[in-house]
Amino acid sequence: MKREVIGKCPVCGEELFVTKLSCHKCHTHIEGNFSLCKFCKLTDDQKHFVEIFMKSRGNIKEIEKELGISYPTVRGRLENVIEALGYSPKYNEPTVNKKEVLEKLNSGEITSEEALKLLQGE
Repeated sequence: MKREVIGKCPVCGEELFVTKLSCHKCHTHIEGNFSLCKFCKLTDDQKHFVEIFMKSRGNIKEIEKELGISYPTVRGRLENVIEALGYSPKYNEPTVNKKEVLEKLNSGEITSEEALKLLQGE
């Protein structure tokens, strides 16, 4: 079973550093303080989202379908990953047009479960 290096301390949440590198072939060992790449610091959920995002080439409709989440949730998760990579957020959570959601629900375009998720910003 392949194990990945974790990027954050499971106790306090601070950044972890690699302190020893080893070669299994020639048994060379290198010790020091090595930082992990930005992507190593993402949570498993964030890594999964990035994988789906890349696979769908950033097509939000495809991401919505594959993950079964709404547009605002996709945007929120994307902003979360962007922040976790160390960049400042560009967008705030989109505001939901409640009237539009209710009209779609009334016309049968969306289910009550979908309407609830949209209204809750998921």
